[in-house]
Amino acid sequence: MHSPSPERAAELHRRFAAEARAERPDVAALCLLIGAVADASLDDAAADAAQMELDRLAGELPYRPGSPVAWAEALRELLGERYGFHGTPGDYRRLESSLLHEVLRRRRGLPILLSVVWTEVARRAGAPVYGVALPGHFVVGLGPQEAQVLADPFDGGRVLTGTDAELLVVGATGSPLDPSYLTPAAPLDVVVRILNNIRAWAAARPERSDVALWAVRLSLLLPSRPARLRHELAQVLLRRGEFVAAATELEAYAEVVSAVDEEAAERLRSEARAARALLN
Repeated sequence: MHSPSPERAAELHRRFAAEARAERPDVAALCLLIGAVADASLDDAAADAAQMELDRLAGELPYRPGSPVAWAEALRELLGERYGFHGTPGDYRRLESSLLHEVLRRRRGLPILLSVVWTEVARRAGAPVYGVALPGHFVVGLGPQEAQVLADPFDGGRVLTGTDAELLVVGATGSPLDPSYLTPAAPLDVVVRILNNIRAWAAARPERSDVALWAVRLSLLLPSRPARLRHELAQVLLRRGEFVAAATELEAYAEVVSAVDEEAAERLRSEARAARALLN
């Protein structure tokens, strides 16, 4: 897996920003743009093929199975049993597990990417489907919230009981399941969480600062993002030896921070001066 050319990467960033600001952002398209930034082999034709694979899988579902439970079972039988989409602990160690085109190819991935496959396939078939961002473990919801059915694509689409969902949350947070966790995840919230996962993966691997760099830059293109991402970008640039670019980011972030915390802003300006000094 190698990176695209600078010109191709710039084009992908522009398209990502435009899609993220669309009235109804397309999660699959955004995931495939992330994949194209990560992997130069994912050209436009390959991205179209990935979309067509989602269409093909949707075409194999029974025609409108009926209740949310019936939809969940149909998805489990098709995606989990027939095609073998699932996850394992080892998938957390692979960048490919966060890239939609690789998840479609390998039929393995993180919970959130497998949930994207489930929701995109089900949505195309007309199911009342949405992602559910449980803490630490993304799942899929079907039907209205008062009669919600949850399925776990990481476990092959197993339909979850209330106790199952409670155990997932307690295992991740140590706290009980809050009803607010069961609300449908907005499209951009899904993308934010995917990029957060990629940045966390790269942070644990200092040798992959290239991944950290494009992941934080894509995160900064989202309409609502925390200003502290500018500081994270500066730190990545420092690790890569791009001292002038790092200093510029720190100075820009200092200007934002100065409106609320002049002392913190001065610390950032000091970091910027230190970064420029590294050029000597």
